[in-house]
Amino acid sequence: MEKVVIYLHGFLSSPQSQKAQQTLAFVKAHYPQLPIEIPKLANYPQAAIEGIERVVQSHPGKTCLFIGSSLGGFLATYMLQKYGGKAVIVNPAVRPFELLADYLGAHINPYTRESFTLEAAHIHQLIQLDVQQVSHPQNIWVLLQTGDEILDYRQAVDKYQGAKMTVEEGGDHSFQHFERFLPDIFRFLLQD
Repeated sequence: MEKVVIYLHGFLSSPQSQKAQQTLAFVKAHYPQLPIEIPKLANYPQAAIEGIERVVQSHPGKTCLFIGSSLGGFLATYMLQKYGGKAVIVNPAVRPFELLADYLGAHINPYTRESFTLEAAHIHQLIQLDVQQVSHPQNIWVLLQTGDEILDYRQAVDKYQGAKMTVEEGGDHSFQHFERFLPDIFRFLLQD
């Protein structure tokens, strides 16, 4: 079956982020026939999901392979639960509705310069998107660094039990030296 890779960036990020661009360059160099999509996600959760759904629907009949970073990992978990496929999630936000409750108010995306206001309704949208029980953890590889200054990596260790898991000491929320993992990430995603 044909496949498509969909890279989902995090909160206050964009398709121009370092990991997104490293992933794109790797696919172009090593898997030039493999379609890859790196959508610019909306700043609000429900609108972000609707945008991802449009990308999925533009590839009918293809198996979706998700790579998600931070909030993108949370969204990838939701999409995987709904559409199947496989996912690699990097320092995923496990409980973003708790984390982002401290971020209510006005923001400017540092990549896109878009200004937006995060409201309580958006936190509620995140709660609605939360996957309580991951149904096929064997289709997920979780990459974590213990030095993540934004998220507690242990939340992901607890949530994604049964998934392939790599926990590296140190590092940070950006997942330092992510590009080292790209060959293995694509072996995992493309393996039937």
